[in-house]
Amino acid sequence: QVQVVESGGGLVQAGGSLRLSCAASGRTGSLFNMGWFRQAPGLEREFVAAIVWHGGSTYYADSAKGRFTISRDNAKNTVYLQMNSLKPEDTSVYYCAAGSPINYGRNLDTGAAYDYWGQGTQVTVSS
Repeated sequence: QVQVVESGGGLVQAGGSLRLSCAASGRTGSLFNMGWFRQAPGLEREFVAAIVWHGGSTYYADSAKGRFTISRDNAKNTVYLQMNSLKPEDTSVYYCAAGSPINYGRNLDTGAAYDYWGQGTQVTVSS
């Protein structure tokens, strides 16, 4: 089992920045992929960014490209999401998720490619 815990959410003005962190614990040696998703009230959960734990390949939603950066610190078992140029439409609960090697070859922009989910952290961007 793997546990993931998000932190770093908060309130920021439009144009500002936030960095979210996601700390993984437990059987982290079995991790293959980690990602960030978000869900706003009344909307479906949507993919934001993903990273392959070994190798570091990254993937982004179109809405995140050029503004958000996903990175990892293998020694700390932590994934980060640096969010710049935030917009009010980025307001959501952001969820961190982790996947096992069984997800190799799967599209990492879908929730089906993840086995473990955090509780979420609220990000609110004011206009």
